[in-house]
Amino acid sequence: MRFFIENLSKKYDDKQVLRDITFTFDSGKIYGLLGRNGAGKTTLFNCINGDISSDSGKFTLLTDTGSRELMSEDIGYVLSTPTVPEFLTGREFLKFFTEIHADKIQDLKPLDVYFDYMGIDRIDRDKLLKDYSHGMKNKMQMLINFIAQPNILLLDEPLTSLDVVVAEEMKQLLRSLKGNKITILSTHIMDLALDLCDEIVLLNHGVLEPVYKSDLDNNEFKDKIIAALREDNNA
Repeated sequence: MRFFIENLSKKYDDKQVLRDITFTFDSGKIYGLLGRNGAGKTTLFNCINGDISSDSGKFTLLTDTGSRELMSEDIGYVLSTPTVPEFLTGREFLKFFTEIHADKIQDLKPLDVYFDYMGIDRIDRDKLLKDYSHGMKNKMQMLINFIAQPNILLLDEPLTSLDVVVAEEMKQLLRSLKGNKITILSTHIMDLALDLCDEIVLLNHGVLEPVYKSDLDNNEFKDKIIAALREDNNA
């Protein structure tokens, strides 16, 4: 499977955030989307997800059955700040999610199997989500995407505010999930991208540029990346 972005542009007032981006992503890989805060990583994700309209551009998915336009059900989106229905318990949330997506979920399992997979203790499964920690809410976001198995998983700074233990658990989970899907993880932390990701892409001045890990042995190239990550939001 391949995901094509063609001629994607987005402008806010007089600021050009995305500049005629054309890029191809392949399945089975985790892509690290590197960029400073304000570089446009979230804007890129929101355009792909359809949360905002782009000024121009096209999204195409190539599967075994042929090429087609990207659809909303192809995409899973995990936000940096978890968004969950806090008036439900963890179990109620999963039950609701699996019931409304029952026709799309393959090999649906008992809810406790999913909780076990995610390492959520039995005592926490019937607690209200409002009483979950940030890390547990993040796990619930990941869990529904594990169940839904979208073709493309967008992760917007998902590990930035997690403690070391939960962050490591999430990294192991992401490695196990990448399978035949396309995972794109945005971050401004180069070490995280190097540790977790198969491919690295730099978003700088509105353009996507592949970063080859072999180039990171070149101090001049590495300095270029660090300089791009340090630029202020008005660059």
